[in-house]
Amino acid sequence: MQKTEFASGEVAEIQGLYGPFSFPEKLLQQIWSRGDFDLSRAITADGRAVQILYPGNWNHLGGPDFKNARLQIGEAEVTGDVEVHLRAADWRSHNHAADPAYNRVVLHVILFPTDEKMTVGADQTEIPLLVLLPLLNHDLEEYAADEVIERLADHPLAQARRELTQMPIAKLEAELQRCVEIRWRQKVHYAKLRIERLGWDEACHHTALEILGYRFNRAPMLAVAGAWALAEWSGAGGELAETAYNHFVDRWNKQGVRPANRPRTRLRQYARWVAACPGWPRRLAELAATLPQIALREAVQTATVRRAHCWPGLEQRVVETIFCGEIGGTRLNTIVCDGLLPLLAAQKGADGLAGVWYAWPAGDVPAKYSRLLRELGVVDRQRRPLSHGVVQALIGWLLAADERRDESHTTTVGSGA
Repeated sequence: MQKTEFASGEVAEIQGLYGPFSFPEKLLQQIWSRGDFDLSRAITADGRAVQILYPGNWNHLGGPDFKNARLQIGEAEVTGDVEVHLRAADWRSHNHAADPAYNRVVLHVILFPTDEKMTVGADQTEIPLLVLLPLLNHDLEEYAADEVIERLADHPLAQARRELTQMPIAKLEAELQRCVEIRWRQKVHYAKLRIERLGWDEACHHTALEILGYRFNRAPMLAVAGAWALAEWSGAGGELAETAYNHFVDRWNKQGVRPANRPRTRLRQYARWVAACPGWPRRLAELAATLPQIALREAVQTATVRRAHCWPGLEQRVVETIFCGEIGGTRLNTIVCDGLLPLLAAQKGADGLAGVWYAWPAGDVPAKYSRLLRELGVVDRQRRPLSHGVVQALIGWLLAADERRDESHTTTVGSGA
């Protein structure tokens, strides 16, 4: 895999689960802007606590990456600019200390750890240094994959339609099978990392709140999960939901979010869920023993598998045991498939859950995805109804295609064509 060039700056090449992947500096800027890391443990390299009162205005032109940030660093509240780099040495290699545009930088944010305690600015000014890698909510590869999925959400599928419709059906089905197997292994891998970092109950708690945040409010929902552990929600009722909402009131994104999905509504819903099922992660772990073991390749025959395992009863058992009737609709399906089943597979080592994951009804799916799958003939009303797994197969193919296009573009640019 060749290095991909991004207009926003440097790119790190990192070894991932299936080979190297690119982590661009722009993605680190997005993480800082969203606050998508453990804010409660933010400490400068010289040991001062950092509170982000305002991350700053993202500057897409020359100069520091974020302008007019407001921060509490140790005992002092400061206002100024924030510069974001992958490595501490990037400040020196870009010669920022000699550039007056960087004279107002009050915090240097980097991804990778360093032995340095400070960054040296103009006139030997000492700039506090904050390392984000130990604070991140996800594995770097997961951040990179999610960032690509965000880009895909707004992309038309015309090129994908042209390529996929030209494939013979047997080749298409084999390709989608390969892609969905990769997606399943990735999700279980990421779930395992979360369990190792947080423990079972808190991994479930963080995952549920993150998914309830939808794409626009995942980061602040994770901040809520970090600020109030699952045990604190038991018996707290709606009061904690209001406290959590108000505590992060400046971080919620309401633009383009339907009223039913707004963060205050979802926090109240989570409070009702935990009040009704305070031990829901334990119930989830116990439920694993009652779930069928279905091979991923077998689950492609979705209608047959659902009939064989009395699917309506299976779904109802999950809804009543885990959610106590407080979560429903496509969001429930998304929580089950993107969150709970990978967590169970990681905790129990039950790869037979892959088939349950595949055959489960699709969650929140862009309409253009389901239309394309029907056009391709891999989804129909009789033999292969729309399922979570076939959607993930398409997403996996789109991710791989996007990576191939990036590599092709880099090769073309590098060759001077």
